[in-house]
Formats: sequence, structure tokens, C-alpha cells
Amino acid sequence: MENGNGKYDSLKLRNQLSFPLYLCSKEISRLYAGVLSGLDLTYTQYIVMMFFWEMGSSNVRELGETLRLDPSTLTPVLKKLEGKGYIDRERSSQDERVLTVTLTEKGRELREQALGVPVKMRSIYGLTDSEWEALAALSVKLLENIEKEK
Repeated sequence: MENGNGKYDSLKLRNQLSFPLYLCSKEISRLYAGVLSGLDLTYTQYIVMMFFWEMGSSNVRELGETLRLDPSTLTPVLKKLEGKGYIDRERSSQDERVLTVTLTEKGRELREQALGVPVKMRSIYGLTDSEWEALAALSVKLLENIEKEK
């Protein structure tokens, strides 16, 4: 099939940045599922909880913008977390369209249980501190460049 002139080199899997990123994303998601199962959280629920552990409360619009999640994804996640007692959702008295979400005491307690998750995941990655920092910086740069294209 290969004609040897290099015309199709750009279509080889080994020459794609997207393919190893796709595989890493898939495998990281699989690993997180195992690590988070003890907390009874999905990865999406986990990142929502990390947001609230940092912020305490927010409206749904800000949450969605920060995590780059659309309302059709966010609404069921928030309902599930509210059902577990980790957050409270309440309509704003000033503007009925604004839904404010607040971390509950039970949600704050979950933070203690989650402390081991980043440690476990980082040990699985096997990166040095400098590799970790470089990969994080490149990932942010990549995302910023992609955002410019929207």
C-alpha cells in the first residue's frame, strides 16, 4: 500500500499528536474510574467537586464556563451530587434564571477522603516534577491555542 514517496506520511498514526493524546485521555479516564470508585464519583463529578472545594459556591454558568461543560452535561451531574448530599442548588431570589450551587458540610468532608486521589494518579503517571510541569504547561498552551480557533 505504501508507495515510498512520503506523500502520505502526514496520515500515519505515529505522526499524529491527536492519537497519543486520545489514547492517554482514554487510559487516564479508565484509571480515574478505578481510583474514584471508592468515593462513588465519576470523573465529571470529581472535577465539579474539585471546583467547589476551591470555590465553595458558584452559579451554574460560571461552573460550566470554568469546566467547559455544557448545561446538558452539567445538570444531571449536579442533580446526582445534590442527591448524594454534597451540594445544594438554589434559585437566586434576584434572578430566577440564576442557579446558585453551594458545597454542603458532607461535600466538604468528602474533600478529606479525596486527598489520596491526586497522589495515586501522579504515582501512576510516573513523571518527574519537571516533566509534570512541562506537560501541564504544554497542555495549557495547547488548550489556549485551540480556544483561539473557535
